[in-house]
Amino acid sequence: MSYFFDIDKRILDISNSAFLQCKEYIERIDEITEYNQQKMLRAFHNAKVSESHFTATTGYGYGDRGRDALDEVYAFVFGAEDALVRHNFVSGTHALAVALFGVLRPNDIMLSVTGTPYDTLQGVIGINSSYSGSLKDFGIKYEQVDLKQDGTLNFEEIEKRINPDIKMVYIQRSRGYSLRPSLRVEEIEKIVKIAKRLAPNCIVMLDNCYGEFVEKSEPIEKGVDLMAGSLIKNPGGGIAPTGGYIAGKKALVEMCSYRLTTPGTGKEIGATLGNNRELFMGAFHAPHITGEALKTAVFASSLFTMLGYDVTPKFDEPRADIIQCLLLGGKEALIAFCQGIQKGAPIDSFVVPEPWDMPGYDSKVIMAAGAFTLGGSVELSADAPLREPYAVWMQGGLNFHSGKMGVMLAVQTMLDKKILKL
Repeated sequence: MSYFFDIDKRILDISNSAFLQCKEYIERIDEITEYNQQKMLRAFHNAKVSESHFTATTGYGYGDRGRDALDEVYAFVFGAEDALVRHNFVSGTHALAVALFGVLRPNDIMLSVTGTPYDTLQGVIGINSSYSGSLKDFGIKYEQVDLKQDGTLNFEEIEKRINPDIKMVYIQRSRGYSLRPSLRVEEIEKIVKIAKRLAPNCIVMLDNCYGEFVEKSEPIEKGVDLMAGSLIKNPGGGIAPTGGYIAGKKALVEMCSYRLTTPGTGKEIGATLGNNRELFMGAFHAPHITGEALKTAVFASSLFTMLGYDVTPKFDEPRADIIQCLLLGGKEALIAFCQGIQKGAPIDSFVVPEPWDMPGYDSKVIMAAGAFTLGGSVELSADAPLREPYAVWMQGGLNFHSGKMGVMLAVQTMLDKKILKL
């Protein structure tokens, strides 16, 4: 049903059929959401969160009770010994960089078992770049195990490459700009078991971006030592205006805190400047918002399958993150889809996205994002490089009802531009 938007009746009909096709899987998401929301409520109760925790601190931030309680909340929901949650992490990449520099030392070997990490982390590591201050500059060695041709983990090669000399086994959970499957917790657990068997003293670290609260269990509960992510993705609930987190074993989190501030002061300083209320509120809403984003992704997968497009993951496949990839077959389709998603945004819906030469990419890129928080990936957005295989990566949706309409408006735009025939 469309009450306020001009959607072709044929699109409405096929959207209704797509919803019925995936309804069972949407109901399964509700079950996961309820579990994780109850866990979050328990975390707030355990930490005895109160109005006093929202009080702003300045200067050094000594004795900031809210900062400490927020760390306690995140540690509980992630099954971690400790957490470092701060508004002054400027991105997920920043949180990951602090973690890497916090626990790695000169001559340590970092082994990525999920192929080449996401673009922004390559500069941190020193892969094919000359950025000053990378891990490479500090004598930290990088190796990787490539994925198999179908994008899945190469467990045979992982078994060969992990040995006691490896200091860190690094995992990227989400697919990034690739078609490879994102990793479910059970696959991450399998990597952990191999790593701990072959290199008992190694640190298993995870880039958990886009994966928080997607399943009932979190990777740390299955043996991951350290993980990091962004608060403008899942764990910020669409409310946190900025920030990131690191969670894991207490000793490792402490080392990371020494990198974020200074050795010896670590987590004990850092004024919150009045940001705590939004960070607490974002955390509380995070399981629900993640569920809404998942429902939007499942619906999009079902609808575009009915329209004859290849999608990954399929609507009935288990999910490891909130990202939905749609293979649209051409650059005109990519442009139309992103322009339609923009029309479904609450902010800047009147803006028309166009491809542009984005730094760091070998082709033009188009992005659609009308978000309350700039770059907030848990809000409905889509982006695509204009190159083979002409796939668009869609994620987010603060609520399923508006997310669903955004997807339908994308289809309507493709129909209006005569790219789609019904």
